[in-house]
Amino acid sequence: MRDSIERLTQNLGQTIVGKTAAIRLVLVALFSGGHALLEDVPGVGKTLLAKSLARSIDGKFQRIQCTPDLLPSDATGINIWNRRTEEFEFLPGPVFSNILLVDEINRATPRTQSALLEVMEEQQVTIDGRSRQVLRPFFVIATQNPVEYQGTFPLPEAQMDRFMVSLSLGYPDGDEELQMLQRLQGGKTLDDLRPCFSLEEIEELRSLCQQVRVELPLQKYILELVRATRQDEEIRLGVSPRGSVALHRTAQTLAYLDGRDYATPDDVKFLAPYVLAHRLIPTSGRHAKAIIQRLVETVAIP
Repeated sequence: MRDSIERLTQNLGQTIVGKTAAIRLVLVALFSGGHALLEDVPGVGKTLLAKSLARSIDGKFQRIQCTPDLLPSDATGINIWNRRTEEFEFLPGPVFSNILLVDEINRATPRTQSALLEVMEEQQVTIDGRSRQVLRPFFVIATQNPVEYQGTFPLPEAQMDRFMVSLSLGYPDGDEELQMLQRLQGGKTLDDLRPCFSLEEIEELRSLCQQVRVELPLQKYILELVRATRQDEEIRLGVSPRGSVALHRTAQTLAYLDGRDYATPDDVKFLAPYVLAHRLIPTSGRHAKAIIQRLVETVAIP
C-alpha cells in the first residue's frame, strides 16, 4: 500500500501547498476509521483540502453547507408520500455518501448538529423508527471558524468527541504563499484532480493499520496520559474512554504510514494534542492543546 499512499499524498499536494503535516493528520483520521475537524480562520484552505481529498478517492462525495435554517432531515433524508404508489418513499440525504464535507458546522443549530451524532458513531441513521446503514467507508470532514462567533452555535462536547482528530492549517509562510500565486498561471486546479485511491484500498488499509502492534507498556502510557486529563486542576472535563481508543487507533495508523508494524511513544506524543485537546474543557483560559502538551512532558514514558 506504500505506493498508493504516496500517490494520494502527491495528489493532495497538487492543490494544497506546504501543508504536509495537516494532510498527514487527515489521512490518519481517514485510515483510522474516524472523522476530522478543521478549525481555522477563513481562506486558509480548509474546504479545499476536504474537496481535494474527496476528489482523490473514487467514492461518492456530498457536501452540506451549514446555515441556521438547515433542518436535520436536510442532512439525513426524509420519508415522503408517493401518491402514485400510495406509500412512503425514502429520499436519502447527503450523509449517504463515502466522503461528507460539513462546511461551517458551527453555523447549524444544535438540533441539526445532533442529527450527525448517530451516523458519525454507528454509521447509520434512524428515521421514523427504521435504521438505515450509510455507505462504507464513511468519512466526515467538518470545518468551522473558531474566531467569528456571530450567528454560530458552539459544538457540544458530545459532538466534539465524535471527531478523531482536530487540527488547524494556519497561514502559509512567504515561500508557500508565493508558490500558491505561481500555480495560478497554468497550474493544476481542483477540477484537474483525478481519483487515485479506491474504496477497496481504504478498507484494506484500515484493516492493515489495526494489525500494527501496540505493546502493553505503550497501552498503559496511553491510559496514564488520558487519566491525567481527568485529574488535572486546569481541566474541568477530562478525556472519555473514546479518546483512549482514538489515541490507540491513530498511533497504529501513524506507525503504518511511517512504514512500521509497531507503534512507539513518539507516535503517541505527536498525536496527543490533535486527538485529545478538543475532547476536554479547561477551567482556565489556557488553550487545551497547551495543557495536553504539558501533560505529555510530565507523564512518564515507558
